[in-house]
Amino acid sequence: MRPLLLATALTLAIALPVAAQDTKLPDIGSSAGELLTPARQAEYGGMMLRELRNYGYLLDDPLIDDWLQTMGSGLGANSAQPRQTFTFFMLKDRQINAFATLGGYIGMNAGLVLTAEREDEVAAVLSHEIAHVTQQHVLRGVERAQRDQIPILLGMLAAVVAAQQAGGNSASDATMAAITSGMGLMQQRQINFTRSNESEADRLGIRTLAHSGYDVDAMAGFFERMSAAMRGNEGGYSTPDFLRTHPVNITRISEAKSRAEQMKKDTVLLTTTTPGGVRQERVDPTQPDIRDPLATGNPLLPGGLQLSLPPAGMARGGTGQFDWARERLRVLSATTPSELVHEYEGLRRSQKDGLNDPQRYGVAIARLRDGGDSTRLALADLQQLQREYPDNLWVNLALAEAESRSGMRGEANQRFEALLQRLPRNRAVALTYAQALNEQGGEAAGKRAQAMLRPLLARSGDDPVFQRLFARACELAGDPARASEAYAEAAYLNGRPEQALIQFNNLLKQPGLDYVSRARIDARIESIMPTVLEMRRLGVRDPDMSRN
Repeated sequence: MRPLLLATALTLAIALPVAAQDTKLPDIGSSAGELLTPARQAEYGGMMLRELRNYGYLLDDPLIDDWLQTMGSGLGANSAQPRQTFTFFMLKDRQINAFATLGGYIGMNAGLVLTAEREDEVAAVLSHEIAHVTQQHVLRGVERAQRDQIPILLGMLAAVVAAQQAGGNSASDATMAAITSGMGLMQQRQINFTRSNESEADRLGIRTLAHSGYDVDAMAGFFERMSAAMRGNEGGYSTPDFLRTHPVNITRISEAKSRAEQMKKDTVLLTTTTPGGVRQERVDPTQPDIRDPLATGNPLLPGGLQLSLPPAGMARGGTGQFDWARERLRVLSATTPSELVHEYEGLRRSQKDGLNDPQRYGVAIARLRDGGDSTRLALADLQQLQREYPDNLWVNLALAEAESRSGMRGEANQRFEALLQRLPRNRAVALTYAQALNEQGGEAAGKRAQAMLRPLLARSGDDPVFQRLFARACELAGDPARASEAYAEAAYLNGRPEQALIQFNNLLKQPGLDYVSRARIDARIESIMPTVLEMRRLGVRDPDMSRN
């Protein structure tokens, strides 16, 4: 992955929409909120996400996505703006980095999770990024961009367009040279502004961390290890100077430690024994405890009536899935199979007792991805792990996949059905099962996948993995019109709006389209057209379309 191109994609997604408006200096006293409404912020955040997916930077995996979104949503609910909507996503890059952008979109690199030793540290970084959103640091950056960045960004965009017209792409040498010079100048202009927000994000982030039941020492601890990793390039994960958007120094680490100590004085540590082990979380006794009855004193309520809020723990503390998520990320973010083998061999040698159970899961996932004879080895590994962890979702899903690919379709589908019954409408279960059914092929498998996915349609409009799997299921089930519609949605969500628009228009020409489907397709064409026109106006064309 090319870090400069990623940084450019992020900045373009934030600043270019502003260029489409009036580029003159803002009036003194104007606010960023006047430049972009919340709806426009969400629109531009979604556009950035689709572009990152278009360039292949995103790691779209149902289990990883659900883990990250669950953790992030819990933190967001305990932030300074609990009603703010957040979208969390993972990138394949193994550099240590995370960022927030417009509309509550927060991205994290796989390398950051691989560097972390526990979920509390990942939560500390997410809490920091959440604070950037709630304090409108990104919006203020957009306001500043009107003065400083537009000329630079337009020059960089011109280089991208020129490379495309010359038959190249945005990763060509000429384009990268323009991007390098532009990013260097822009970063120097922004560095003071960025640093001015870091302390505020740290201060509010550690408060969110405490209110969410995580260890407040995790922020300083991770800062220290991240600083050491950048100095010594530990584990092969480096962060070049030009991507250090979150500079770490002794002062910042000391301040994080000081805040943590103060937090611990203001909170109490609760220890609870659970079937999975011992769980600890910090609770602020001065805050309303959601486990206690809510004594409202409302005169409209009967005198003896007390209201209770949902039990504690629903959005507090760790998910308990960090070790499994980290190993899955290790596999999915590896550049080559040989690199992954070398990495696990290094872990095996460095640990007294060899690989731990989540790491054994990672090896099994790697073998499953290799296919061929490796599938049998993966199946044996996962069967052993499933006996040790019979209720572990990560292990059970992988085992069902291995069974399906080993020809044990009956056992696999039975396991999937049991998981679906235990966890109805669980995204990871539904999508993994649909993938297995689509691989099995045939009309019956397609119809089962289609029936299983259909209840999730209403909340999957921005889910390209769902749309792709649903399209293939409809195709197998003999429903070509619905399949074409889902393929068009997947194209749009993968950053190809022009292709999506053509597919939707072609779909309208198909005979036998019912009134409801036609109205739905017309609405999608109307909503996608402005995006296509804006991209054409800026001279950015889909490279696949340009070659046709």
